[in-house]
Amino acid sequence: MKLKINLDHMQSEFIIKNKKLATSILIKKNYIANFIKEIAKKNELVFCVIDSKIKTNLNISKQKNLKFIYIKCGETIKTIDGYRILTDKLIKNNINRKSVIIAIGGGTLGDLTGFVASTLLRGLNFYLIPTTLLAQVDSSIGGKNGINTFYGKNLLGTFYQPKKVLIDIAILNSLPKKEIKAGYAEIIKHALIKDYSFFCWLEENSSKLFKLNKSVLEKAIYESIMIKLFYVKNDEKEFLSNKNSRAMLNFGHTIGHAIESYYKYRKFNHGEAIAVGMVTEAKISNYLGLLSNNELERIIKHFKKYELKIYDKVLNNKILIEFLSKDKKNSLNNINFSLINKIGSSIFYKKLNKNKIYKILQNI
Repeated sequence: MKLKINLDHMQSEFIIKNKKLATSILIKKNYIANFIKEIAKKNELVFCVIDSKIKTNLNISKQKNLKFIYIKCGETIKTIDGYRILTDKLIKNNINRKSVIIAIGGGTLGDLTGFVASTLLRGLNFYLIPTTLLAQVDSSIGGKNGINTFYGKNLLGTFYQPKKVLIDIAILNSLPKKEIKAGYAEIIKHALIKDYSFFCWLEENSSKLFKLNKSVLEKAIYESIMIKLFYVKNDEKEFLSNKNSRAMLNFGHTIGHAIESYYKYRKFNHGEAIAVGMVTEAKISNYLGLLSNNELERIIKHFKKYELKIYDKVLNNKILIEFLSKDKKNSLNNINFSLINKIGSSIFYKKLNKNKIYKILQNI
């Protein structure tokens, strides 16, 4: 059963521990420097891999066993070349099997660093400090790591859990609104696939979230993490094909990832592409008779209210189908989708081939 807490009176520190995943999640404000200091005290050599945009904001005290690697981040680092560059830097700086890695940045840095940690020297302990709302509610939770190829997103990767994740809400104050909206896209996704009451709460409170209200942000982040953990605990490596499958978390991502791949990760950030993907997949759900007209209209109204993207012209381009056909969830020549049959409930849908999808996209 999902744990509920009153976040209006939340402590300054909240820890979610999960023995099955051997990881824990710490929600605490203004704690990054102390978090790194604690890790450095307990380990022989600590490598901090940091998004270069935030290197002046962390106030990390220098210690002999701390080494810093700065990377200019973005989706373009999630490549074979990005992997080679980072592993070469770590090896050149004498990383060994007792070393640990801390990734400090957004989702792309976490994905790349987690993949490096899971493969370098056959696996090293690593920690995540996500610095964007998108990474705090999504990519930092669940142990998926990976890089992209020409054919699609995250086609090379591993399931490998971080030892600990620090969610420091204070760092969100420096983010532009565009990045907050990107993170909100994943928050609303969690509500749409699993929790109707959370969706209703977001309808009432999201204006405060965009103003970075502390208690609202904490509740939204916490609820999102708990929904994601529900699926990860039940199906860590995405083997199931029912309503408890981790694949449910891909609602909006089948279309969204195809859009990102089509534009070579340049036109949209991840949250923008996923927002378009969610509305499109909600429309597909409606077209197939799974989702009512009223609920579809309610979803679109909410997206429009907070100026989330809902459409892109590539949806009518047949070439998009070729990118959809490379999705990891596909089987038996069908493009498999995670769809919703009502707000707060999702299903795994396995009956759509390329021709059927193209027809649907022309009619929604």
